[in-house]
Amino acid sequence: MAVPVTIDHRDTAYSLQRAYWLALASDLAYKDEATIEDQAREWGFDRVRHHQTRFTPPFPLQDTQAYTMADDDMIVTAFRGTEPQQIKDWLTDATTPPSPGPGGTGFVHYGFAEALESIFPGVKNALAELRTNSQSLWFTGHSLGGALAMLAGARMYLEDPKLAADGVYTFGQPRTCDATLATAYNEGFANRMYRFVNNNDVVPQLPPEPAYAHVEVLRYIDSGGRIRESMSLLGGLADRAAGLTEDPLAPASDGVRDHLMRSYLAALEKNLT
Repeated sequence: MAVPVTIDHRDTAYSLQRAYWLALASDLAYKDEATIEDQAREWGFDRVRHHQTRFTPPFPLQDTQAYTMADDDMIVTAFRGTEPQQIKDWLTDATTPPSPGPGGTGFVHYGFAEALESIFPGVKNALAELRTNSQSLWFTGHSLGGALAMLAGARMYLEDPKLAADGVYTFGQPRTCDATLATAYNEGFANRMYRFVNNNDVVPQLPPEPAYAHVEVLRYIDSGGRIRESMSLLGGLADRAAGLTEDPLAPASDGVRDHLMRSYLAALEKNLT
């Protein structure tokens, strides 16, 4: 059962209610433009801008999409994700080179850099147009969309600090950058970045360490659906093993099942109720 959605457009504090609502905003990024605009109005946003770029082979993604919704108190940009198998194949390609990170800090996965660059000018122009009342600014996304949300936050912060986002919430985000950029990002986004990972979700395990690193702060969803603010290494390993037993006939499917946006929404709903 869905949880009633209420969001204070003026509040900037962390809460599970906000996380759930931004998860819904991330899920909405998968919908068509008319559906996005209708839902944005229901949430109290009177302005919506769409961002889309289509790629040609051999780039592994067909397109990159996002939308920005705004009112006089709050602006949200949500980035769309991609199919689990598509992003898994992409992130395990050892031939993919790194790209320089924003502001010359560290490096990022080439695919993420290219995908974001394809729509970032449009996102930045929309924010310049819409952010006329010192509104709070939020980035969110699931899967690939989470990587783009994190990287958009990094670019705004490192390239033009006065445009830094008030919060970034991601769901099933892969590793996006090296440890140098992750460290700089963690310093700039302390108490503003929240990265939700659902048990055995395969995408946050890619690309492999140590070349790529995760940013903080982790919110881990255990095999029982409980959101934990901390988990020991051994405890995490045991919990992931427990998750694999949910479907004894197809344990490998757990990593894809846990990555689905509906799995994240279900876990957040469970914790709110």
